[in-house]
Amino acid sequence: MALSDNLKGSFLMMGSMTAFTVNDAFLKWLGQSLPFFQILFIRSLAVVVCLALAAVVLKQTRIAREDRWPILIRTFAEIGAAYSFISALFHLPLANVTAIIQALPLTVTLSAAFLFKEAVGWRRLTAIGVGMIGVLFIIQPGTDGFSVYSFYALAAVACVTVRDLAARRLSSGASTLVVALAAAFGVLIFSGIGGLFTEWKPMDRGHIAGLTGSVFFIIGGYIFSVSAMRVGEIGVVAQFRYIALVVALILGFLVFGDWPDNLTLLGAAIVVATGLYTLWREHGVQRANAKGLRPR
Repeated sequence: MALSDNLKGSFLMMGSMTAFTVNDAFLKWLGQSLPFFQILFIRSLAVVVCLALAAVVLKQTRIAREDRWPILIRTFAEIGAAYSFISALFHLPLANVTAIIQALPLTVTLSAAFLFKEAVGWRRLTAIGVGMIGVLFIIQPGTDGFSVYSFYALAAVACVTVRDLAARRLSSGASTLVVALAAAFGVLIFSGIGGLFTEWKPMDRGHIAGLTGSVFFIIGGYIFSVSAMRVGEIGVVAQFRYIALVVALILGFLVFGDWPDNLTLLGAAIVVATGLYTLWREHGVQRANAKGLRPR
């Protein structure tokens, strides 16, 4: 039985979020004993080599003129996201960082309204405002649970918002491999410069295994992420982004012994609920517009 585009996109999004979260767990574990830029450079080098080989073998090496700017913007956003997110990841519980990232559907919707003049009614604006309150519950400013690295996680949200908006501006013929390769190459250059000013540490078999696992899952995340945003309806597909929080809660508890406090869990629930409502509302508006009806 052939799968619908929405179902394909949903599976791709679930695969993407699971792969990214497992990669995050590997990075957090490696960060306990290896420097930031050493980890990022080695991982990025391996990712670039793998993606480049795949692009050559599959003969997907061309970039259309109209895709150059979206790819460039997406690449710079990926660099900012990698630096800020991994910095937060090294110092905060896995589930906390992942919970903050779940604000993405809210920020993407709001940004699209300002940048692309997409219509956003008072209901979605209200949901976005409530969702931001949920984010405050997670980062808990002014309390003992607050960390300055929560702002790094928020910076990652901003960067990934730009990255996803840029992906939506790609032409239908843009190669997923080329887009992913450009992002990985940008992170490689950035981490290489940072690595020049870092004292590298020797690695054992455990480190090599961890880096191998990180490379495997980040490649899957890159490819699934770009593909998911280009298959099916965004309002349907993006809802499955929240699988990352479930995976992060499980891995955080099993691998690192972390479990968020009640206020963080409440904030995460608010963010997820408002994000799902925003996506559902956006999907309803799109369907009404397609039928020539006035959204309610």
